Amino acid sequence: MKALQRLIFLSILFSSLSVTSFAQQYRILISNDDGIASPLLKTLSEELAKLPNVEVVISAPAENQSGSSQSTDGRELTVEKIYNDDQFFGYAVSGRPADAVQFGIRVLGKENPFDLVISGINRGANVGDISHQSGTVGAAMEALLYNTAAIAVSQEVKGVNTQASALFIVQLVRKYQKDGAPEGVVISVNIPAGELKGVAVRPMGDAYLDMGNYNLTSETGNKMVYTQRLGLTRSKDEASDTYAYQQGFITVTPLKFDWTAYEMIETISAWDLKLKNDD
Repeated sequence: MKALQRLIFLSILFSSLSVTSFAQQYRILISNDDGIASPLLKTLSEELAKLPNVEVVISAPAENQSGSSQSTDGRELTVEKIYNDDQFFGYAVSGRPADAVQFGIRVLGKENPFDLVISGINRGANVGDISHQSGTVGAAMEALLYNTAAIAVSQEVKGVNTQASALFIVQLVRKYQKDGAPEGVVISVNIPAGELKGVAVRPMGDAYLDMGNYNLTSETGNKMVYTQRLGLTRSKDEASDTYAYQQGFITVTPLKFDWTAYEMIETISAWDLKLKNDD
């Protein structure tokens, strides 16, 4: 009889522990704009999966969608389950980065919502105003539409230890788990190449890419092909994320949806604009 009672007690105890563990589980949705085959995304997911009480789910574009910003395809999505070495890896979504995040939040997180969306690790920096064009940042911004905290992480194309980049994000996730994530804000992290000098929290700065002119490279009948040669520029704004990044600092920049130029509200109101021009 005592043995039976002990068995029942242990059964109830383990059941309780299981429910508690599930309730405390921190769910992270990972996406990117380089596509689900990106090795940088794989490294990030592997490091995050090592955290206790963390579930990692991947929903990323099926193909490279760099430069998509926060645009969406607006059409039906084809979603494929991806396996690596017979192990389920994630969902490849036919649309853009924002579509992949939408699918993740609205379908994969419908019954059990995500606590955090992480977009990256992107191959190439997203500092300065280039962030507006970034599919990596756009995917993170999409999460804000669904009241979900988000991080965008990017690193230099070459000369960066991707595992170290992932571990920096793990540090942020631990902070979020412990103290909660900031609401209505995307934390954009950029990691440069070479010896790192520290961490700099900076506002969005000037451009580091020189978009260059379009040059006509071929012409056949009515069809013309133009190419654009990109270049790099040095930031002169010492208070910006671009400058700090180029000086060898990991930059952390809080971004918001609101693009309003509040200083212009009263000025434009004084223009006395009317529904119809009577002049």
